Amino acid sequence: MSDYGELISRDCVRFERMLPGPIERVWSFLVEPDKRALWLCGGDTEPSVGGRVEMLFDNETLSGEGDIEPPEKYKKYAGPISFSGTVIAYEPPRLLTHSWDFEGESSEVTYELTEQDGQVKLVLTHRRLSSREEIVSVCGGWHTHLDILVDVLQEKTPRPFWKHQTAIEAEYENRVSDQMHG
Repeated sequence: MSDYGELISRDCVRFERMLPGPIERVWSFLVEPDKRALWLCGGDTEPSVGGRVEMLFDNETLSGEGDIEPPEKYKKYAGPISFSGTVIAYEPPRLLTHSWDFEGESSEVTYELTEQDGQVKLVLTHRRLSSREEIVSVCGGWHTHLDILVDVLQEKTPRPFWKHQTAIEAEYENRVSDQMHG
């Protein structure tokens, strides 16, 4: 299993990660605001189909010391930003799907959890991405956030967000081109 996301169609990427369990613990990091804020974003998730998902991002609070300034293209997202989505599927502790309504675009994120060999397999799928540029950005972002989730679940100091994201996104620039043309 690779940590890198895979382009599974022209508008959809999928990530797989093995995480320390139990599954209920991992689920809590998807839906509980204080825990989700440690690796992705804060905000409430209403626990039913049709419920609201608040996404309160502040990437600079995710990592310890040693980070860099955000790249120029992400400067406007350097501080706190917020948006919301709608719960599409909610089946604790195995499945969460919600819309990701950001800057006039609506995409869809699914988290699937399964127990496997004493760990928890997370499959994250992000659908309805509108462009190559968005795919590269989403891949770099998810990869970085998932790496921080692994750090948090392993009780390690999270890696520097922007430093890691910048390096990972550069790798996705090549990977996405190869996958789209391969």
